[in-house]
Amino acid sequence: MTLRSPQILALAAVLAASAAPRTLWAQTTRGKIEDAEIEIVKERVNQLPEATRNFDKIKIEPPAKGDQQVKYSFQDFQLPSNNLNPSVRVLTIKQEELAPLLGNYAKAALGNYGSLYGKLYLHNTRDNAASYGVNLSHISSAKGPVDGKNSGSSQSSLGLNGETYSGPLTLGGSLDLGHERYNFYGYKAQNDRPDADSLKHAFNRAAAKVYLRNRAADAQFQYDLSAGFNFWKDNLEARESNFLVGLQSKYYLSENTRVAINGDASFISYKDSLTVSRPYVQVTPAFEVDLDRLDISLGATIGYTGDTIGTVKQLSVNPAVRLGYTVAEDKFVVYAGLGGGLQRVTMYDLSTENPWLGRNQRVADTHRGPSLFFGFNASPVRALEVNAKVTVAQDQNLYFYNNSLRDQSRFDLVYDRKSTQLLNVHGEVLYNAAERFRLGFKGDYNGYKVHSLEKAYHRPAFQGSVFGTYNMDEKLLLGAQLYTLSSSFGSEFIPGTFDPGATADHLAPKATDSVIDLNLRADYRFSENLSIFALGNNLLGRKYERFLYYPVKGVNVLAGVTYEF
Repeated sequence: MTLRSPQILALAAVLAASAAPRTLWAQTTRGKIEDAEIEIVKERVNQLPEATRNFDKIKIEPPAKGDQQVKYSFQDFQLPSNNLNPSVRVLTIKQEELAPLLGNYAKAALGNYGSLYGKLYLHNTRDNAASYGVNLSHISSAKGPVDGKNSGSSQSSLGLNGETYSGPLTLGGSLDLGHERYNFYGYKAQNDRPDADSLKHAFNRAAAKVYLRNRAADAQFQYDLSAGFNFWKDNLEARESNFLVGLQSKYYLSENTRVAINGDASFISYKDSLTVSRPYVQVTPAFEVDLDRLDISLGATIGYTGDTIGTVKQLSVNPAVRLGYTVAEDKFVVYAGLGGGLQRVTMYDLSTENPWLGRNQRVADTHRGPSLFFGFNASPVRALEVNAKVTVAQDQNLYFYNNSLRDQSRFDLVYDRKSTQLLNVHGEVLYNAAERFRLGFKGDYNGYKVHSLEKAYHRPAFQGSVFGTYNMDEKLLLGAQLYTLSSSFGSEFIPGTFDPGATADHLAPKATDSVIDLNLRADYRFSENLSIFALGNNLLGRKYERFLYYPVKGVNVLAGVTYEF
């Protein structure tokens, strides 16, 4: 193939971009291109050196927007110091272990006050088809802070749980059995000391539950359906049977819109000197939508209770509105809303809060009228989370514990005949450095305004806790907790006189102690299987009275061993 000079310039540019030919000659004279001949060999294979590829960086999608809630999973490691009231719950340190290497363990310990502690945990290994286990525990103190064995206590429990997995569905169940023994030791020391049998207050409890839920996170319809039965009985001839059902569900209309329906029902038969039926049903339908930075939930809470204490209506309807705005993605979310509804109250739960309730209690569900709340969730820096919330509410049939006029060592449930105004200010901070070091604070201020009651009996205005844990090289775990409760009020007995027109026997408010309590914990692992631990409670030695006339134990400690297998 021969090309003439008019075609030389165009073809030279093409050849320079692709490859140099094997043979090329041309003659130039004084800048002029003369006639030339170009030979192209098609069999020529041009090999270029291997180039370095410049891959695009992997893009990680940001997580879905949501409220940044500080989640505490710390369980109570306290010894049985005559139960603080969980209704004004104090954050306590997690029953945290050194990183478990094996699935099962047994623990045993001894302590002062004649304390015994044992725990057995058995669970199957990781399985894609099923999960099941058993948890057995016991803790007791032969003696207590008042008159030796007259203030002893014990708690024993057995828990069974299991789940099976079939595609996106999870079918599970649990059974929890418990027995607790306490004594009414809140009698005055100058009186004749009764024997332990006459002071005995014991509970048997059982809770069975089955549930069905879908596991697929991308399912259009997500649900958690449960049914259960709770049974409670004490040695004072009171018993409670409670059938329960619950539903939590969401149906996604689109990626950003959904309908949520949550509800529960409870049917209680309670028997003491009388037999009472207590039905309860509550449901909250809501429409939820996620906009660019704004999350909206609009709904209503409709509830019905069979309780007829006072003049409170049995049917309640309250708004269920929440607005959340993301100020900074994954950093700062503010929210506000209107709420309200019924809170189910049972003897099953009340007996864990206050084990010294007397006979023939009138139990009623709490009605929270329309309430306003607002707050924020923040993660200003890595490993730090902050929550704050303010709630203004109005409650009817909110229960309080007051000393009984018949016997001051026992408590009665009392209610304000009018609404109780509540201002709650809540705050919590958690710093969690790579699961090795944790430091946190949680505090609540509750301002109660009562009308027919003289005081907000045994509901302190402030409770707070500072806690921390440190895990040293998976060998040594240290934990500390300092918590405090402000003083509240019980009632003391004021005897009347026989003079005409004189005041009859009555109760007068009396302040309880403020609470300052320091707890420490240490675990040390000797080997893969063996470790030792020590717990110390109330190390400041303050025998405060959380409930009037019921001082807690002074310094109490446990020391024991853990074996994993």
